[in-house]
Amino acid sequence: MNINSFNEEVKKLDITLTKDQMKKLESLYELLVSYNENVNLTRIVEKEEVYLKHFYDSLTLIKAYNLKKEVSLCDVGTGAGFPGIVLAICFPKLKVTLVEKLRKRVDFLFLVKKELGLDNIFICNERAEVFARNNIEKYDIVTSRAFARLNILVEICMPLVKVNGYFIPLKATLDEELKEAESTIETMNSTLEKLITFNLPIEGSIRNLPVIKKVGNNKKRYPRKFSEIKKNPL
Repeated sequence: MNINSFNEEVKKLDITLTKDQMKKLESLYELLVSYNENVNLTRIVEKEEVYLKHFYDSLTLIKAYNLKKEVSLCDVGTGAGFPGIVLAICFPKLKVTLVEKLRKRVDFLFLVKKELGLDNIFICNERAEVFARNNIEKYDIVTSRAFARLNILVEICMPLVKVNGYFIPLKATLDEELKEAESTIETMNSTLEKLITFNLPIEGSIRNLPVIKKVGNNKKRYPRKFSEIKKNPL
């Protein structure tokens, strides 16, 4: 996906990017490739691949939620900042919190924030389940990409979501994950409102956005350690 096709496809998502936003995305790409030479942030470094599989893919969250308004968003296990940094660039009204446990990645996130002047980004160097325990029902929307299986994500991320807010992870293939996560979704006072499935442009790979709404309070249910969740799912 070159820059022209990126712009064309983004417009189909009803997103119009300014020259300044496009410049920031280009700077993000340059910082990513440069930093990746010494620290393993991503295996995807070819420019057209980055624009498709990191930048465009991040923006598809708008298929499930109106990101143009003033809402708080938390990106759990953000890694190199996807989708959180891209969303913060393209939707400046968002207040975006990036949660990442690895310090070397967090250093990159702080560099990007400084270099691009992203004042709407907040960065936390902490394990996801620890962060969740200390930030119960704080966010309008929580997302995550390529972090864990859905049942694990629901237990860790749902406590962060406000009542009537949403957890919307970005998933490639779900396979049996939705069925596996049914009991966890119910236990966490949540419901699967809808599932949005589509194909990435150009290459056609499958993407899924399970839209999970918190319908009731669960302040007393804190996420367990990641290892415990894997061994004994809800």
